[in-house]
Amino acid sequence: MNKISLIASAIALTLTTLVSQAQSTLKTPAPSPAQTVKQAFGLGEITLEYSRPSAKDRVIFGDLVPYGKVWRTGANAATKITFSDDVKVEGKDVKAGTYAIYTIPNKDSWEFILYSDLTLGGNVSAYKAENEIAHVTVKPAATADKVETFTMNFANVTATSTALELLWDKTRVQVKITTEIDAKVMKNIETSLAADTRPYFQAANYYYENDKDLNQALIWVNKAVEQNPKAFWVTMLKARIELKLKDNKAAIATAEKTVALATEAKNDDYIKMGNQLIADAKKK
Repeated sequence: MNKISLIASAIALTLTTLVSQAQSTLKTPAPSPAQTVKQAFGLGEITLEYSRPSAKDRVIFGDLVPYGKVWRTGANAATKITFSDDVKVEGKDVKAGTYAIYTIPNKDSWEFILYSDLTLGGNVSAYKAENEIAHVTVKPAATADKVETFTMNFANVTATSTALELLWDKTRVQVKITTEIDAKVMKNIETSLAADTRPYFQAANYYYENDKDLNQALIWVNKAVEQNPKAFWVTMLKARIELKLKDNKAAIATAEKTVALATEAKNDDYIKMGNQLIADAKKK
């Protein structure tokens, strides 16, 4: 091979390499984009990882997703959910950990499954019932509007419960998740108050929100007020506790103090809340 041929071959090889590299780095939108959802829950959090296919004028349930068959509940790799703490799924105990989500859609009911094998993905022909961690049945509901892209989220979030919600086309499915935190929180309150004097407000607020001993909550909130005499949110909690104790006169006086402190701090939200509590107490 002469010199010119060697140069030509080198140029051709270089061009081929460049084209190959360009093709390998070409990025286009994923047809079913991935999404991660993190939800603070109880004393920990829930993490959801899934891919989102779109309807694209197709009939979804009963056609694209057949009734009565195991569905990966999304697209691409397995849909995964991670619980940082132990929970209950529709009343069934589930230990902290990461699980794949599979479902069996039916016209009038859905089977929701937590599965231990995270590698199965869409290969549902290899599905094994012995890998099921929890298997529950829930009722689907119709939505007023069509949801084009498959969506999973957390609805109705409280301190101890939430609903994992699945939405696609005109179907909504909700799976209730609950957690038990009361014993842990009570122990944390006891330990924290024994160690220092900082968490009086948090302890009082927990007792108020969860209908525990309101007289004890009042003792703690008074100490919190002593610690933070200009904290209008603390005096507001005191007014709420007094109102719940049916001490309307004290609640009005404390709420008036809240309004004064909030006015000084130029906080319109607490001014409004304080005035509303005063009006509610006067009605009683």
